[in-house]
Amino acid sequence: MLANGAKLGYKKSGGSTYTDLKGLKEIPEMGVDPERVENTTLTDKVKQYENGIGDAGELQYKFKYDNREADSPYRVMRAAQDTGETLSFQETLSDGTMTTYDAQVSVKRTGGGVNGVIEFTLTMALQSGLTVTDPVVSGS
Repeated sequence: MLANGAKLGYKKSGGSTYTDLKGLKEIPEMGVDPERVENTTLTDKVKQYENGIGDAGELQYKFKYDNREADSPYRVMRAAQDTGETLSFQETLSDGTMTTYDAQVSVKRTGGGVNGVIEFTLTMALQSGLTVTDPVVSGS
C-alpha cells in the first residue's frame, strides 16, 4: 500500500472533530518498541528477558511549508508549541486504519537552496499511548 492519501488531523482538548493539517508529505513509522529488561536468576543457563514499557520513538511528520494564512499548519502547530498545549491527533491511512494519540508538539522549518523546497517538521512528544483502530471490512 502506498502512503498516498494519508492524513493527520488534530483537535484541542474537549474538541469533537479532527481538523486535517494541509500539506502532509511524510508520515513516521508507527508502533512501539518495548524495552528489553534483563531478569535472569542464578539458576538460569542463559540470560532471561521480559518486555518492559514501550517507546514509540520520535514521531516526526514532514509538511509543505506555507505560512500565508492564519490557519496554516505551520502557524497553528507553532502556536501549540509556544503554549505547550497537549493536542489530540488522528493519523488516517488510505485503507481507513486510524491511529490516535495525545502529544505536545515542536516545529522546525528546514533550510533551502537553489530549487530546493522549504518544509517543516512536526515532532510529537507523546502524552498518551497509541490507539490503533482497524478499518471496517465490508461484507463481513
